[in-house]
Amino acid sequence: MYKNLSVEDMVHLTKNLNRRFDQSFAKARLTELGIPLEKKSGKLSGGQQAQVALTMALARRPRLLILDEPLSALDPLARQDFMATIMTTMADEGMSVLLSSHALVELERVADYLIVLGGGQLRLFGDVEDLLATHRVLTGPVAEADRCASQVSVIQDKRAGAQAHLLVRSTRANDPVPPGWEAHPVSLEELTLAYLRSPGSPARPRPAVIKKAEAREVAR
Repeated sequence: MYKNLSVEDMVHLTKNLNRRFDQSFAKARLTELGIPLEKKSGKLSGGQQAQVALTMALARRPRLLILDEPLSALDPLARQDFMATIMTTMADEGMSVLLSSHALVELERVADYLIVLGGGQLRLFGDVEDLLATHRVLTGPVAEADRCASQVSVIQDKRAGAQAHLLVRSTRANDPVPPGWEAHPVSLEELTLAYLRSPGSPARPRPAVIKKAEAREVAR
């Protein structure tokens, strides 16, 4: 984004730098979003700037779109609009998206494959649905925590007062729950944070191949 150029100048510049650039698509999309073409890019809101940058990328008709922290400067509504555009484009164009982000809640709604990096190491990777299905939180008495932990693969151990919370990994979703304990599903955010804090090896190592994302509707 060149702050001193108008949005229309950005479209013109990008068109002349890319042979496959779809100018009519870019202008139509910007008009639909209510972004004034004559306004300088530096005078747009953060959400509008993100949408202009995304439009410039989408108008190139890419097969793979790489986004590095695209949500960091956006407010909640702008994030929703931005991700809705990504999901719609994936569904319409069959485009794959590699998204790097610290916004874990957003990732849970759109990602079908997850790679977690921490301290320069691979901490976790796999299909999101598989990862959520094979991890859960066991809640039970602290007095029985050590015995329970010896029977399962513990990723994170939290104990407070008389109750213990063990985030565990299992080989299948219907593994039996130890007597006196309750099992609860884990969110992608909770799972990711647990692995970032854990010095252990990656869960269920498999070839780290990024699948083409299958679009799901953004519910919020």
